[in-house]
Amino acid sequence: MAASETVIRSYYDAFNAGDVEGMLALLTEDVLHDINQGAREVGKAAFRAFLLRMAAYYREELRDIVVMSGEGGRRAASEFIVHGTYLATDAGLPEARGQTYVLPAGAFFELRDGLIARVSNYYNLADWIAQVGD
Repeated sequence: MAASETVIRSYYDAFNAGDVEGMLALLTEDVLHDINQGAREVGKAAFRAFLLRMAAYYREELRDIVVMSGEGGRRAASEFIVHGTYLATDAGLPEARGQTYVLPAGAFFELRDGLIARVSNYYNLADWIAQVGD
């Protein structure tokens, strides 16, 4: 397995374990984070704040993870299925009542010096809203 794929699988292992510090240890200090249908955030501090905010609203486990990397390992992609529970109402989204959801998703990565330098996450927000909405 390519080194980039190992780093990304470790990142997802940490995610599934709820290990924020383990995830952050796999990121560059200046990591770029492209939020699905949102803004780009820069740096570990912003990424930590995002992860903590998400943990307050959602409990998620990623399953059926497939990781692919380009030649040289500088870029990679993943596809997975999110199995989640909507715990608390997130601003601008439907009211949370403990709804569960199953959602295909994916991410693109750039790696530098053995660490993740960019994470761009994608999923179908309309599908998620249909699953948790009234």
